[in-house]
Amino acid sequence: MERLELARLLGWRGEVLRGTEPRVCSPMSSDELREQLAAAAAGDGPLFLLDRAWGPVERSRAEAVIAEPDRGGSLQRGWICLPTGGTSGGIKFARHDQDTLAAAAAGFRTHFDLQTVNAVGVLPLHHVSGFMAWIRCQLSGGRYVQADWKQILRGGVPDLPDGDWVISLVPTQLQRLLSVASAVDWLRRFRCVLLGGGPAWTDLLARAAELRIPLAPCYGMTETAAMVAALRPVEFSDGIRGAYAPMPHARIGLDGQGLVRIEGASVFRGYYPLHDESGIVTPQDLGEWDAFGRLRVLGRRDQMIISGGEKIAPAEVESEILSTGLVDDVAVLGVPDGDWGSQVVAFVPAALEDGVEERILGALRARLAPFKVPKRFVAVTPWPRSGQGKVNRERLLEAWRAREPRGRA
Repeated sequence: MERLELARLLGWRGEVLRGTEPRVCSPMSSDELREQLAAAAAGDGPLFLLDRAWGPVERSRAEAVIAEPDRGGSLQRGWICLPTGGTSGGIKFARHDQDTLAAAAAGFRTHFDLQTVNAVGVLPLHHVSGFMAWIRCQLSGGRYVQADWKQILRGGVPDLPDGDWVISLVPTQLQRLLSVASAVDWLRRFRCVLLGGGPAWTDLLARAAELRIPLAPCYGMTETAAMVAALRPVEFSDGIRGAYAPMPHARIGLDGQGLVRIEGASVFRGYYPLHDESGIVTPQDLGEWDAFGRLRVLGRRDQMIISGGEKIAPAEVESEILSTGLVDDVAVLGVPDGDWGSQVVAFVPAALEDGVEERILGALRARLAPFKVPKRFVAVTPWPRSGQGKVNRERLLEAWRAREPRGRA
């Protein structure tokens, strides 16, 4: 697909533009995104999508990146810049274009056996999951309905025309919808309820299966134009958990240390202002294959906790804590410890009521090895988790350092 071809598909009827200045957009609506993307596709410089929720610090960081001169880009490749890197406190822009997006959209349709994609959008359009939900509809001639999340939580689900529909959710969104009767009935009508943005806990998946939600847990990232591996709803209903089937547009491998390596046409063109045509990304995730060739993601190597020589995957501990139903959210990190190297600490968004911590610890001791059980529970307010399910771990560590200047319990 040529860049101008995408512009025409999005409704551009003017001449080819010759501007080189960056175009910046924090889209509130699909119409605004269409207008901005069409103009950028017609040649009016690169397009940067920004998060409207960013404060002055994040916007300043983003503006500093955008102001840098493009190093090696072209009019055809790497001109759509999607924000990423929020979990580390930094901001980067992953460069995509009409070809990476088309490859991801085509692989999605093949994997889920959909000729046309009709989607309900409840995720922000600047985020890769919300953006790709919209772009899949545009490239396949489908329909996109931008829904009001707060209204859905009140039971006001939108009526949808006949046809196969998909929706993308993060685990916290799914958890909330499963407590709304009208939303549960509504979700059952979807062809796929895509679940990503972070690991889902065991009890949440069990509840979704019990309620017959056509769930499709998936694995992907901004750098790959969203998902590259996903369970199909029929596999989920058959009881498959914690593993993802590779999608046709991606080639996924593991190196000798178990690190995930992804290659394919949907892989980004590098982080702006740099340019990378390798078509390969190594996200620092540790993985393994199950007996049926599905990918199991064990967690990020740089987030793996090593305490007293033992390796601890934070996602496993977080899942078990959430399974108790005694906290609404949690993030598990390793903090410096002079005796053990790191100690396991669970951060929560509000102080625990009397007796709750001991109840959680009792449940964890019955299910986890002793070295995996958190030594501390620390409340952090405001809670630094974005609407897309990403927790800013650097902010949690800052809160820990402010509370424990010596980094010790």
